[in-house]
Amino acid sequence: MTENVLLQRLDGLTHRFEEISVLITDPAVMSDMKRYVKLSKEYRELEKLLQARKKYEVILQNIRDAKELLETESDAEIRDMARQELDDSQRQLPQLEENIKLLLVPADPEDSKNAIVEIRGGTGGDEAAIFAGDLFRMYTRFCENKGWKVEVTSVNEGSSGGYKEIIFAVSGDNVYGILKYESGVHRVQRIPATETQGRVHTSAATVAVLPEAEEFDIELKDSDIRVDTFCASGHGGQSVNTTYSAIRLVHLPTGITVQCQDEKSQLKNKAKAMIELRTRIYNMEYQKYIDEIAAHRKTMVSTGDRSAKIRTYNFPQGRVTDHRINLTLYNLSFFMNGDIQPVIDQLIVAENAERLKEASL
Repeated sequence: MTENVLLQRLDGLTHRFEEISVLITDPAVMSDMKRYVKLSKEYRELEKLLQARKKYEVILQNIRDAKELLETESDAEIRDMARQELDDSQRQLPQLEENIKLLLVPADPEDSKNAIVEIRGGTGGDEAAIFAGDLFRMYTRFCENKGWKVEVTSVNEGSSGGYKEIIFAVSGDNVYGILKYESGVHRVQRIPATETQGRVHTSAATVAVLPEAEEFDIELKDSDIRVDTFCASGHGGQSVNTTYSAIRLVHLPTGITVQCQDEKSQLKNKAKAMIELRTRIYNMEYQKYIDEIAAHRKTMVSTGDRSAKIRTYNFPQGRVTDHRINLTLYNLSFFMNGDIQPVIDQLIVAENAERLKEASL
């Protein structure tokens, strides 16, 4: 894409940015929360583009000015300064153009949302549950490092440790846009604690990451929801097992069921369960969008296909391999301690390449 074409694309968005700037101050728009939030999000995205455009135009002007000085100036010192300016600007130009192209490609509309994460032990019995617990600790530490908040909503503990299933909500900045790459089957190869012969076993756990639905995303009618209360089980003291604080919600039209027993308060459990229920219903529609992406992408970096084996954790060799991008790292201990950003960064690069190819930019 030439400089002129890129600037033309950006010129076309300037009018839209000015239009939205007026709309989001209109009382009629502000009273319509769903529309207001949508326009505010578009405003922020266009603002990033126009800021990048200003920087791009400055770089282009610097290149023109430097070339003119080299053609007209005879002073050696000024020519050296112009040559340095030209080199610096030309070095910055390709990366800036790449960034603008990515900003021009529509992003996943859910990227900025919080997320609901489900981890379930798969094949491998007790060892799979233990591995599910290891994955939960890995994500918890990763989220702590990012400054994100983690709230567990549902737990089913394994008989030998770990979890048969654990569901938790993560809130923060651009959570789903980063964690979505973790959806799929995670395979572990190691000697289980229960193994007496010293043999390496292969087990698996599935991870599902869902964008958390916000209140204006979907409307739930009280008449469509059945509410069950029951005594929570597990750790937490006497009140957990004697108080009907746990909540189960059943959405009658779809049959979707969620439950929460993490809090001692029935009201808090119901609030958490409502968020999860809204998310699951919303994701029935969102999955159609995901499937549409999967239909024409070759590497399917972040399609959310829960049946796809995405990563192998090999403990004897201390390596972790991401099969989507054929990346192997020999830092498993750091990885399991929450240092997963380097792999996510490579997955983002791979997906961005696909997005640019699709958009022919």
